Amino acid sequence: MPIPFLRRARGLLAGALLLLCAGAACAAEPAIHRVPGHVFGTEVEVAIYGETEARAEQLGARVLNEFDRLHHKFHAWQPSALTALNDAIARGESYQGDAEMVDLLQSAGRLAERSDNLFNPAIGRLIRLWGFQSSDITAHAPSAAEIRRWVDAKPRMSDLRYDGTRISSRNKAVMLDLGGYAKGYALDRAAAILRAEHVQAALINIGGNVLAIGRPGARPWQVGVRDPRGAGAVAQLALHDNEAIGTSGDYQRYFMNEGKRHPHIIDPRSGDTIDLVASVTIIASGGSDPGTRSDGPSKPLFINGPKNWQRLAQRLGLSHVMLIDADRNVEMTPAMRARMVVRQR
Repeated sequence: MPIPFLRRARGLLAGALLLLCAGAACAAEPAIHRVPGHVFGTEVEVAIYGETEARAEQLGARVLNEFDRLHHKFHAWQPSALTALNDAIARGESYQGDAEMVDLLQSAGRLAERSDNLFNPAIGRLIRLWGFQSSDITAHAPSAAEIRRWVDAKPRMSDLRYDGTRISSRNKAVMLDLGGYAKGYALDRAAAILRAEHVQAALINIGGNVLAIGRPGARPWQVGVRDPRGAGAVAQLALHDNEAIGTSGDYQRYFMNEGKRHPHIIDPRSGDTIDLVASVTIIASGGSDPGTRSDGPSKPLFINGPKNWQRLAQRLGLSHVMLIDADRNVEMTPAMRARMVVRQR
């Protein structure tokens, strides 16, 4: 569901998940040291347990440096390797990428295929048309003809072609925007860095996408799911080792126009924004990429809407899902319901 935000001495992390005090564990030693930052256009925080403050700061700085590297490599509209690839595609030329870029794009392509292209990072031109490739979101009203132009062009991840690490596209309308995928990958990269340093426990938060390592003492990390239409959390749960939770919501990157809410999530079939769902939250666990698997799959469920999300969740192999529709009705899979403590509204 919504995006988390972690409360710390200097303020509140913008997002949908709220880091909650784990009872007596919050007062127990060793301490939890929090290293804040700002990247990917949002607040981030690395909370590290079981290390000295100096080492926690050092490890947190390494993670933030990695986030900064990924931010500049995969930025969708500021000059980056991704924009260079998009420029090459628009010219009908190939681009010399690297193994990391190819792996990430191919991973996103597999999710696109499994979701019948409801998850479609190739629709960057539609995202730009609606004004969401900007740090400052303002009201946009693209014409039906403009929208139809890019919908009819049918940009797909399957249009991409790979010759080793050289990337091209058979469709010049492809413009890649990994805003719905790269944050999850960044969580996995952060986890790899901290695990290689044998960190006992950590919680990594990128604007509400959160991944847990270990547990901070006797009890696991506790997170809350933000109410998309009010203050505080609508539910809370324990997040265990190598679990990640991600949310797609309509309450941060959006604008209002003539009484209609236009969030940044766009239906590739119509080219329009979605106003039937407030948030979708999923939990992924295990393997080396729970962060990535907690990020992208929430988008096709959001687009599929409150009436059709369960079938798609089954097809995508998602067992832990919470959906809150625009009227604040809450639905969950049985596995997610077993994990959640839902708060009275």
